[in-house]
Amino acid sequence: MKIYIDGEFHEKEHAKVSVFDHGLLYGDGVFEGIRFYNGRVFRLEEHIDRLYDSARAICLDIPLDKPALIATTIETIRRNELRDGYVRLVVTRGDGDLGLNPALCPKATIIIIAAKITLYPADNYENGLMVVTCATRRIPHGALSPMVKSLNYLNNVLAKIEAANAGAGEGLMLNEQGYVAECTGDNIFLVKRGRLFTPPIASGALAGVTRGVVFEMAAEAGIPISEPDVTRYDLFTADECFLTGTAAELIPVVTLDRRTIGDGRPGPITRRLMTRFHELTQTTGTVID
Repeated sequence: MKIYIDGEFHEKEHAKVSVFDHGLLYGDGVFEGIRFYNGRVFRLEEHIDRLYDSARAICLDIPLDKPALIATTIETIRRNELRDGYVRLVVTRGDGDLGLNPALCPKATIIIIAAKITLYPADNYENGLMVVTCATRRIPHGALSPMVKSLNYLNNVLAKIEAANAGAGEGLMLNEQGYVAECTGDNIFLVKRGRLFTPPIASGALAGVTRGVVFEMAAEAGIPISEPDVTRYDLFTADECFLTGTAAELIPVVTLDRRTIGDGRPGPITRRLMTRFHELTQTTGTVID
């Protein structure tokens, strides 16, 4: 495996960053997860745009411009001789000292990893996930904007632990007002009477790239979609439910807190969108070769 770090490629066992890197010490940095399929990187420009937006929000200067970072990402995939897989693109504040002051980190560090990934077992895509509501709430906008895809994911990790302890595949996170925000690593959608609903970004959800693709597919298919405040009741009484994320893609949800959603099987609109999404991933994107 060839891993890119600050202009050089290293074998996995030799890929290292400083123990004084603020990404390690404080979770000070941003990242993107990016998928590539059939020799094409899916929605690469959208991911890069979001990375730069996250960096700008935390006053982090990325030492490459967008075209150079895109080219470097593609080169990392090439060097690993992969046609299908996952990229983890990380930008940390860089090497500093034991203090919080980011001004003492003279240059950000860029890390790019290209590898294979399997987030959920194949059975979950066929038969659906079990989800539970977590006691851990989503971080509010006043503390750290959920729009920033930062390296500090402890909030999500704690919720993921709760879900695992409950024997669930994913955990549902609410905001401080009790409305649905998102799951620990995915956005959430519900279907009711042929219409799609998903929580608004203001509720604490990340503006997911795959989430945006669902909006495009819904428009293409003539499926109405809106972003109201969503409660657990709305999910309990939904006809269908599914999650979206770069690693997860689209995956059905069939139970929430031991309540069966719909008839307990992935619904027709969910399956239709899953099929269309797979078509898009196989035929669109930035060509690697």
